[in-house]
Amino acid sequence: MHTRRIGSLDVSAVGLGCNNFGWRIDEQASHAVIDAALAAGVTFFDTADMYGDGLSEEYLGRALLRRRGDVVIATKFGHRSGHPDRGAHPAHIRRAVEASLQRLQTDWIDLYQLHTPDPLVPIAETLGALDELVAAGKVREIGCSNFSLAQLAEADGVTTPNGMRFESVQNQFSMLERDEAPVVAACERQERAFLPYFPLANGMLTGKYRVGRDAPPGTRITDGGRYAPFLNDANLAVVERIAHFAESRGAGVLDATFAWLLSHRAVASVIAGATKPHQVTANAAASDWQLSAADRAELDSMLSS
Repeated sequence: MHTRRIGSLDVSAVGLGCNNFGWRIDEQASHAVIDAALAAGVTFFDTADMYGDGLSEEYLGRALLRRRGDVVIATKFGHRSGHPDRGAHPAHIRRAVEASLQRLQTDWIDLYQLHTPDPLVPIAETLGALDELVAAGKVREIGCSNFSLAQLAEADGVTTPNGMRFESVQNQFSMLERDEAPVVAACERQERAFLPYFPLANGMLTGKYRVGRDAPPGTRITDGGRYAPFLNDANLAVVERIAHFAESRGAGVLDATFAWLLSHRAVASVIAGATKPHQVTANAAASDWQLSAADRAELDSMLSS
């Protein structure tokens, strides 16, 4: 698998999102997914301190303990969901990084990301604390998630002692959710990495959901939860157009999804989650197709029609 860059880091073009670990699947199942990812050439693993209330980091740390020098670990901090004591204040960052290092059983975090903007803390204070962690060798690069163009511009206006900036932005982006296209374009101009989350639109772009076919049971879309609205006629119509495009070229919806995302120069890694080994194996294989300029233009046209 080819690699791309996040600052000084080389990351696999397909990464593994570890948000399922610790709540959707247990440690044994998580390790099976991680092993499949490693076998497929995946070296980039993205988690967060809130995933599985810390269990995701624990599972990942134990699974990668003997492979630490071969992989790139990204984690996130500061999401206040269910934890009002969290956030982007320097004091919290110092506590959070130590807790993540312990759970991950590592001396350093390759990419440390602010999970969501914190309106209660000046971004200069947050960046100052992150700069200190890099200087101390506990973090190699820093990134942010769910940042708008205005918030990125504000952060870029801050000068830290060691000149650190957010080297990556992780926002929701897929062929069905393209609102973040201006952020992707800005990252290209600024030579900053972009990491799309929910790249498969919660499964809609895996090829499992097609017009005229029964939806597979037991998925996050069909369980009646917050992802159920993704399964609608408009999205299914787009998926059909993508399927016809891909099948005419001997490929599938999943292949077209990864190819389209990776055709954006700023996209460093497509971090798709998985609950079963065969899913991450299929995701890794889907990165082989490189779109021509004409194919990219045709896909873009059908997505906007």
